[in-house]
Parts: sequence; structure tokens; C-alpha cells
Amino acid sequence: MQDCFTSIAEINMGKRKKQAKVLRIFRKIHRTTGALLFIFFFFISVTGLLLGWKKNTNGIFLPESQNGTSTELVNWLPVDSLHTIACNTLHTSVSPDLSLELDRIDIRKDKGMVKFVFVEQYNEIQLDGATGNVLSIGQRKSDFLENVHDGSILDEYLGTSGVIKLIYTTVMGVSLLMFTITGFWLWYGPKKMRKTGKNNPKALSKKRTISPVS
Repeated sequence: MQDCFTSIAEINMGKRKKQAKVLRIFRKIHRTTGALLFIFFFFISVTGLLLGWKKNTNGIFLPESQNGTSTELVNWLPVDSLHTIACNTLHTSVSPDLSLELDRIDIRKDKGMVKFVFVEQYNEIQLDGATGNVLSIGQRKSDFLENVHDGSILDEYLGTSGVIKLIYTTVMGVSLLMFTITGFWLWYGPKKMRKTGKNNPKALSKKRTISPVS
């Protein structure tokens, strides 16, 4: 019987050693990942927080969408005419030196309005789709935050075609996954080791030999 207890105890001891080894490896990965990528995690968390609030900042990060006079597309001016108005507005009201390269055109039929978003300095011009009147002139600071958040800001400055963004998002995604897994195990691992220790036959036999005091 004693030999049986000894054998089981050795098996449990081996399990605990393996669990301790895994715990040390996970702790090292967790610590190294956090140390090497701290600054990137910091930017991701801050920009993510700000982007979550972008529509609730009273136009600080994102110009508020205005309403036009008609939601019927048949009453709207041609898109090329609206584009010309937006370009002229950018040069006359913001700066004549800015590039007219467009990032996108955002048509909001439900609001009767069109947004022209330009690449340089993230400028946005909102026009009434029916009359062509200027509804809003502003900067989309949220677009800058998005580019910082996903790393595409580096592609813009270095002139690369999305390569840095792809590498950055892959590295950060895998790192965050590893951070989550190792963090969970650093919490769960010690609990599992304590549970294994409690199931040790020597510990159980000691409990059985202690008789209650009458």
C-alpha cells in the first residue's frame, strides 16, 4: 500500500514539475512581450479609447454630420458638380496649397448631404446634395487616430503600399493573443498546481490519520 502511495506521489510530483515549467515559460513570454511591445500596446489602447468616443466629442475628433435640404437623389446636383464645389471650397476657405487628392466621397442620402474627404490633413467638406451649399468645413482627426491605431500612418510617411500595416497588425494581433493566453495561465496555473498538491496521496493519508478530538 505504501509503495502504491509512493508511486502516485511521484506521478503527482512529476505533474507539478511540468506545470511549474510551463508556468515559468509563460511568465517569461508574458514579461518579454509586455516589455518589448509596451509602447505599441500603449498607442493601441489610447487611440482605441479615443476612437470609441469620436462621435461623442462635439466635433473635436469628427465633424458632426449636417442635414441637407432634400433626401431625394433625383433633386441632387451631379457628383462631379459637387466635387468641383468641394475642391473650390477647400482652396478658398482652407488653403490654396492643399492637394485635391480625394480619400473618399461619403454620400449620406438619409441626411441629404455629401462628404468629400481629402487625403492631405484629413480635411472634410460637407455639401448639401441638392443645392451644393457648404454645410461644414472641418478636419477628421479621427482618421489620423485610425491610421495610428492600425499602423498605416507609417505607410503614409514612408510611401509603402500597406506592407507595414499588414506586418504591424499581424505582429500585434499575435502578441495580444499570446498576452491573453499567458496572462490567463499565470492566473490559472498556480490554482491547478495547488489542486494537484491537495490530491497528493501523502497529504490525503495525513488527513485520514488525524482523528477528531472527542
